[in-house]
Amino acid sequence: MPSVSIVIPAHNEADFLPGCLAGVQEAAALARLEVEVIVVLNRCTDGTEEIARKAGALIAHEDERNLSKIRNAGAALATAPILITCDADSIPHRKTFVLVQEFLTNDRLVGGGTLTFPERLSLGIFVSIASVLPYLIWHGVSFGLFWCRREDFEAIGGFDEALVSVEDLDFAKRLRKHGRKSGRKFGTLIKAPLKTSCRKFDQFGDWYLFLSPHAVWRVFRGTDREVADRFWYQVGRK
Repeated sequence: MPSVSIVIPAHNEADFLPGCLAGVQEAAALARLEVEVIVVLNRCTDGTEEIARKAGALIAHEDERNLSKIRNAGAALATAPILITCDADSIPHRKTFVLVQEFLTNDRLVGGGTLTFPERLSLGIFVSIASVLPYLIWHGVSFGLFWCRREDFEAIGGFDEALVSVEDLDFAKRLRKHGRKSGRKFGTLIKAPLKTSCRKFDQFGDWYLFLSPHAVWRVFRGTDREVADRFWYQVGRK
């Protein structure tokens, strides 16, 4: 039986998935763990499925334009006691599984997120990130890559399928609240930061989040289909 299951949503991710899977493989080797990799295909028309199958990943399908449903579809196949979710355009740190296993072998933490760094940095990206950072600080959560016991994932109902955006931050807030009931804290993998792509900045511009506060507000509502499609589900990918 695998020790860790990692769920990776993928919509035409042939360019990024190999890097993500290589990062997972390196982290698994360092931790000496059997890792169950689950790639959830979402309306893929490129070579994503072939890449995932060659890497030995389990395959799930979910064609709804809803990341909560996509993530939950992968989690439904998971068999390991520890569950992790990571986007296909991100690369886990080599120490990710080592630290997750260490943190979840005791009852002090319910799970958590990780520090996340962009693959490149500019003044516009720095200011854009800084403009949304207060929201995360206010709620005391981190994001990017989530980790928890599968039983706690199931206890909070996984990701909220009523949301079409910010489902990750909503999940973090509910996991944190769930942990408090049993005296457990929400943690952050400070020593294992996630590297994520800048394709949103490449497409919309490095300053877009800072210069478009109304669009950001609509994203954080979580239920605005038009803005969710624009930023996530109908973005141009090969």
